[in-house]
Amino acid sequence: MKLHCLNGYIQNIYLAEYATKLLLLDGCCRADIPVIENFIVKQLKRPMSELALIVVTHMHPDHAGAANILRKKYGCKVAAANVPGQWYSGLDGKLMHLTDMLLTLWVAGRQKKVKKYIYYSSSLTPDYYLVDQAILPGFEDWSVHFTQGHTDRDISLHHKETKQIYVADLMVKVRGAFIPPYPVFYPNRYLESLKKIKALNVESVLLAHGAKAELTEQQWQQLIALSPTKPVTHWRSVKTKLKRVLFNS
Repeated sequence: MKLHCLNGYIQNIYLAEYATKLLLLDGCCRADIPVIENFIVKQLKRPMSELALIVVTHMHPDHAGAANILRKKYGCKVAAANVPGQWYSGLDGKLMHLTDMLLTLWVAGRQKKVKKYIYYSSSLTPDYYLVDQAILPGFEDWSVHFTQGHTDRDISLHHKETKQIYVADLMVKVRGAFIPPYPVFYPNRYLESLKKIKALNVESVLLAHGAKAELTEQQWQQLIALSPTKPVTHWRSVKTKLKRVLFNS
């Protein structure tokens, strides 16, 4: 297994290369599709038909945006957590889906990226439903760990042979420090997820937002200490700002 890290629209793209097949560790942005196609076809000199599996770690635009389209174009399979229902369900879900795409474009702007078309379906029906501790179908060297908290369906992918784990948005690196992501819908689950990954004693942690990292004990403890005790979400942020406006007025 050879693991490639590509620069995505606002996140890292991890592509695992094997002799006869390819694995995309996350569903990326819709805007990343040409990047993925160019790398596989022109850099690796491989046909797109060898892209066998895409894992969607959760439903945010930079982790699920390309999955349905790549499956439709090339026939690859999609795997995601076995969690009931759709993340973006109901009217609130549709509004959150729109908000998350706007946040993605805002982050891209902060990174001096050109605005791109990133719309993607708010629903996903995977070919494989993954349970905690499962082995990835067709890629037996990768195991799945539920690491919920950021959403209700986050998963991390552990490659035991190389002692590394892709944690998607379990943490982000900002100005050299590891901090919780935004949002955190389930703080109790989030704390347990951090402890779970720490206990694996991996050598390297692969981040969607930040470089490959080797966390020290002190860094783990600092991250755990920063774990929120209450949900930190879009709506709560809006309510807090409204209270400030009303209080100041």
